[in-house]
Amino acid sequence: MPSTPTSTRRRSERASPPTWVKPQLAALVKEAPDGPDWLHEIKFDGYRMHARLDAGRVQILTRRGNIWTGKYPAIAEDIARLPATNAYLDGELCGVLPDGRTAFNLIQNASDTGKGSLVFFLFDLLFVDGEDIIGLPLIDRKARLATLLKGAPSCSSTMITRSAMARPSIGWRASAAWKALSRRVSVAGTSPTDAPG
Repeated sequence: MPSTPTSTRRRSERASPPTWVKPQLAALVKEAPDGPDWLHEIKFDGYRMHARLDAGRVQILTRRGNIWTGKYPAIAEDIARLPATNAYLDGELCGVLPDGRTAFNLIQNASDTGKGSLVFFLFDLLFVDGEDIIGLPLIDRKARLATLLKGAPSCSSTMITRSAMARPSIGWRASAAWKALSRRVSVAGTSPTDAPG
């Protein structure tokens, strides 16, 4: 299908990623939702962060839009190495203990000393190479994120999180592994309006 002047104009106007996207934050509920349209993820103990890549220039942004790139240069370097001209990513910056658990205080220690094991767990891609994909279903954005990271050089401080599809037949809420997690987040995976950022 040939592109219309309107769609061409819109794409060229959006050549750079947005300056900042207000994140949708999790809401505490008594019980996680069930059904095939829900994705469930580990809620890491860290800072919610966004990464904005624009022609090799990276900004690490807090959930309120503050620029913290200078605090986390290794994370910014990893984002700059992604195989994209521009992108806007959502994730959780965490301090990671040797056993793999996250610990919030490790982030502060790393900020103060410049040392520590920090990992930026990415869970959403909102914009990539001139394309605003916020309107896509979350599961499609996660697939695009996985593809983007698959083509990236090895980065020790940037990882993608995995989602678990809720299937009633599996009994996911009864699993020992799921109960062992201290917290979890559930988001609708097929709706384009759920969980942008």
